[in-house]
Amino acid sequence: MATSSELIGVIERRSAHNYHPLPVVISEAQGAWVTDVDGRRFLDCLSGYSSLNFGHGNEKIVEAAQRQLARLTLTSRAFYHDQFAEFCAGLGDLTGKDMILPMNTGAEAVETAIKVARKWGYEVKGVEPEQATIIVMEDNFHGRTTTIVSFSTDPDARDGFGPYTPGFKIVKYGSVEAVREAIDANTVAVLVEPIQGEAGVLVPPDGYLTQLRELCTAENILMIADEIQSGLGRTGRTFACDHEGVVPDMYVLGKALGGGVVPVSAVAANADVLGVIKPGQHGSTFGGNPLACAVGNAVIEILRTGEFQERAARLGEVLHARLRELIGDGVVTVRGRGLWAGVDIDPSLATGRQVSEALMARGVLAKDTHGSTIRLAPPIVISEEDLLWAVDQLADAIASFR
Repeated sequence: MATSSELIGVIERRSAHNYHPLPVVISEAQGAWVTDVDGRRFLDCLSGYSSLNFGHGNEKIVEAAQRQLARLTLTSRAFYHDQFAEFCAGLGDLTGKDMILPMNTGAEAVETAIKVARKWGYEVKGVEPEQATIIVMEDNFHGRTTTIVSFSTDPDARDGFGPYTPGFKIVKYGSVEAVREAIDANTVAVLVEPIQGEAGVLVPPDGYLTQLRELCTAENILMIADEIQSGLGRTGRTFACDHEGVVPDMYVLGKALGGGVVPVSAVAANADVLGVIKPGQHGSTFGGNPLACAVGNAVIEILRTGEFQERAARLGEVLHARLRELIGDGVVTVRGRGLWAGVDIDPSLATGRQVSEALMARGVLAKDTHGSTIRLAPPIVISEEDLLWAVDQLADAIASFR
């Protein structure tokens, strides 16, 4: 087998450079640990950006996929299949919503929510044709399609990809008053991440989601919660909105819904919202395919017990308590909820990239964002011992730059 350096050389020559990966080539994984082609083991503290909440090779999820692979993988939505009813009913029960519209990737689910909100605005709210607007937040990350980058404030995601799609108003994240001021007769929805992941695991002020929910209800505007990264157990609750007892009009789900096995995403909403979509108006050949639904059904079953939510909450307290001890000792601040943390490194010591590389050398895989922030999101199956060991490696990595 080729070595890591040999494979990386091929990749750098033959693959578009749309990512800047750490120099590791993973070949096997189980639970919270991965192994590279050279036989080195690493603790995965990124979890595929929360796609692997339930760990690599989760037995229930893999078994569900293997059973379905041997039976039926695709029909397209031209026909029904025997996994679809359970998926829609199960995810509907989990979210408390009447209807499910399945897609594949998170970005597709966000695009779906945008289309549904606009159509709802025209057909239900009575907004004039072509005038609908959606309020979004600064520093958001909802994907990288042309429409989505049109309302990004990240130059890397946005610059050079115009002309941009109109119909969005960008306001300050965490400010209900900013949302209130942006609302007009053409506003159909507010699209928000309950916790902004790509921005550095930013948690809004207490009460923000509650007030946003109340404002959207009062103004007859849809509240759309992008729970692609924050949902499905990551923050210690099924959804991050649950921390404030908030139920949005639409959930946008992805990543962990596919268990780290296949891409699965969905929009969940009640019939008075999703019912505006009629045959031919939206779809996907692979959206809601039998394999995806079988995997999604296994994920939903795992979440029904509440075990993973409770574990993420308990281990999250351990993680954040230990990380807070590093503040003032190479760490500027720590943010997050549950098993999700953004750690701001003192920029006078090192960049986030440098710390990520130092962590990799110590057997821990994490990733930087926006220069000096390290994101930590280990699989929820991680042991407490391994979790504390990972933070010890972070402390040692930071100390190495002094």
